[in-house]
Amino acid sequence: MDGIQDFYPDEFAHCYGCGRLNAHGLQLKTRWEGDETVSRFTPRPEHTAMPGFVYGGLIASLIDCHGTGSAALAALREAGKTPGAGPAPRFVTASLKVDFLKPTPHGPELVVRGKIREVKGRKVIVEAELSAAGVVTARGEVIAVRIPDTMVGK
Repeated sequence: MDGIQDFYPDEFAHCYGCGRLNAHGLQLKTRWEGDETVSRFTPRPEHTAMPGFVYGGLIASLIDCHGTGSAALAALREAGKTPGAGPAPRFVTASLKVDFLKPTPHGPELVVRGKIREVKGRKVIVEAELSAAGVVTARGEVIAVRIPDTMVGK
């Protein structure tokens, strides 16, 4: 199954974290699993903070892009639509909060799970947890807003 990011319009598909048109990026994909959103990513060697552990900036990026992808999924669901039925709405991050609970081991697949806390107009609030080998190592909150018209066509 494709991630919501596969349905972003081309002009909004260049993000380092989730842009399908960014060959050097992370290529994060976000999907529904029941009432939760899920993204999975296996860190590469360059995502090392120190031997054996993942760089915190990667964790923040995963939570960030998972949050905006989750917002797009939530907006579609709220409108009674499904991914792939036309271009996906594009959101940007208005606020990102990340709490690092413990060091994240480098090696296992990282799983980000999101819960939609609020959908209100152009704003969606997503709560996220990142885990490695089944252990939650970070929590975050993303406040995402639908991309402003001033960013379209730039």
